[in-house]
Amino acid sequence: MSYAVIGVIARASHGAQAMTVQTRATLDDVAKLAGVSAKTVSRVYAQREKVSAETVERVLSAAKRLRFRPNSLARSLRRGGPSKTIGFIMGELLNPFYYGIAAGIERELAAHGSPLIVATTDDSPDGEEHVADALLAQRVGALLMIPVGDDQSYLEGERQLGTPVIAIDRPARNLVADAVVLENRAGARTATTALLTQGHREIAYVCNPASVYTQLERVQGYRDALRDAGIAVDGRREVLLDDMSLPLEDTVRELLCAADAPTAIVAGNNRACVAALRAMRGLRHPPALIGFDDFDTADVLGVSVIAHDPVEMGRTAARLALERMADPAGFTTRVELPTWLIRRGSGERPPER
Repeated sequence: MSYAVIGVIARASHGAQAMTVQTRATLDDVAKLAGVSAKTVSRVYAQREKVSAETVERVLSAAKRLRFRPNSLARSLRRGGPSKTIGFIMGELLNPFYYGIAAGIERELAAHGSPLIVATTDDSPDGEEHVADALLAQRVGALLMIPVGDDQSYLEGERQLGTPVIAIDRPARNLVADAVVLENRAGARTATTALLTQGHREIAYVCNPASVYTQLERVQGYRDALRDAGIAVDGRREVLLDDMSLPLEDTVRELLCAADAPTAIVAGNNRACVAALRAMRGLRHPPALIGFDDFDTADVLGVSVIAHDPVEMGRTAARLALERMADPAGFTTRVELPTWLIRRGSGERPPER
């Protein structure tokens, strides 16, 4: 097959300089400059303790002059084993909860010399399997993921071949995998109970998305607290959306403008909490508000939250991955990390009409 190039015109700006690209040095190039065999160069990078200090210095000096970088992935593939690189699949990149987890993973892996590759699904279930396949094609040593799809059974074959899969924030479905989650139900119960203690009886729960594991657990915690207080669960006060394109702010505003508007709100995640804050702007008597997940400006805005440590969640998941890589067999592990209430003012407002 031939290709025609039509109408290509080269222009040079005033003062522009031509860019040149050099051929990347190979292992053989390093060996030639150092005066050793290619096998010796390979051994310097893989089993340095078996090479004399003088030879190591010559090889590394030659590599530096040639700007040579060893391909650790290719070396792992030649040995037939997985690499030390860990893959992490997260949701939308801008969510501070997700990048807090990524930071924890990176810090833990850095201490063990394991690189991290991060990929995102943008919280879209349709893209999860494609992203996972792309990372597994890199022969990662373990796969950490925040599941968004309804079924992760497509990973079972890979897990049986020895690639550990660690589910974070939400357990994997139809897959044997370790998991690191939060005390979601207990945290939401704590938030709702705190509002009940302030005298609130008309408490709403808002979230988007609603069908993920975390929200299914949190809404149950909200209902638990209402039932414990002898208050019937009213579905009209539960704003449970699953379409991320829907403006949650508008839905909350409609809820607050109703004749029987709630006097308090439990927001199921940081996104819902921000939407509630926007919907409450301009209200003379805003409802009390407690959000689930802390966020950067919550302290400045005086927002009470159910907090947790996403960095520790990432560290814990990374430790589980490293342990599984060392010993893939055994029973699965499920770790539940604690949550706690931070009182900043918004959750302590008394009920007003």
